[in-house]
Amino acid sequence: MSILMSIPELNIAVEPAIRAAFPFTALVGQPQLQRALQLAAIDPGIGGVLISGPRGTAKSTAARALAALLPGAPFVTLPLAASLEQLVGTLNVEDVLRNGQVRLAPGLLARAHNGVLYVDEVNLLPDALVDALLDAAASGVNTVERDGISQQHAARFVLVGTMNPEEGELRPQLLDRFGLSVALANPVDAQQRTAILRARLGFDENPDVMAAQHAEEQRALSAALVTARAALPRVSWPDAVLHHAAACAIAAGVDGMRADLVMLRAARALAALEGRGEVTVADVDAVAELALAHRRPEGSAAQAPGNSNGLGNASPPSKNNPERLQDQLPPASAPPAPQGDWGALPAQPEGTAKVHAMAGWPPKKA
Repeated sequence: MSILMSIPELNIAVEPAIRAAFPFTALVGQPQLQRALQLAAIDPGIGGVLISGPRGTAKSTAARALAALLPGAPFVTLPLAASLEQLVGTLNVEDVLRNGQVRLAPGLLARAHNGVLYVDEVNLLPDALVDALLDAAASGVNTVERDGISQQHAARFVLVGTMNPEEGELRPQLLDRFGLSVALANPVDAQQRTAILRARLGFDENPDVMAAQHAEEQRALSAALVTARAALPRVSWPDAVLHHAAACAIAAGVDGMRADLVMLRAARALAALEGRGEVTVADVDAVAELALAHRRPEGSAAQAPGNSNGLGNASPPSKNNPERLQDQLPPASAPPAPQGDWGALPAQPEGTAKVHAMAGWPPKKA
């Protein structure tokens, strides 16, 4: 016997949640993070900002604060479980057969256009998704392909990726694709922690009051970002600046030319933000570490541009400079470097004995 039960329909009023953003100008103790986010907002072609740090260091708070600072900018979050189609969109090929038109179902990249795309725990995303969003972030264009048909649409957004190094690292190839990077640490100064606590508690208690306190600063910074973005094409790079950026990249030992280009674009954004029409060497120095820190080979320290070969202003060792070459050779008395795996022993001959029978197995017949 089956029993049918009917449950009366519940009419529950659901109040929409409105999450206020922490004021960008109220962030405490994160000047490098604020600078990197502002530069990426002025020139999204920089390729986004990767924020690395432990839990509770205001990574997501800063990303939301940046979106609130940009007029009309959407804030889009990429979930870890998202598929590639949800990110880039998909094409309805059936429409081609029906009426000869291709219908694009936009993804998260289209929704983030002219806004901020936030990716939490980017190091845990599949490589295919990271490749797609980094391509779009650097080019400002998203390409959707299916069954030999492709369409493109504008996808100009500020990419902000966060990660906790304790949960795994990004592959070097993907690290290099991020324009700027900032490594955060837990504040160890009691006075600074007190200021952070006071700001956070004040915002949680009454966000409207804090918003009113920082309204004028927020308006001024928002207007400065809009003005700087419009002024970018008119800011020039002198040859001395190009040479200095190249020297910084050589000193850091980075691969490829992406670091040089990012440094120059970030330096131009900084000059535009400060209302200048020409980039200076000081602008390059101000942004160099943001562009080089995650590209520098592991174990190498920051160097001055003039010391890229570790020899100060001296020329590098070469056949035409035997003195410098000799300085780099090991002493004559030094033993030869071991070959192969460290600690490996040479092969030793061992005798063998014929096995007539094994426990539990019948003897082998001749």
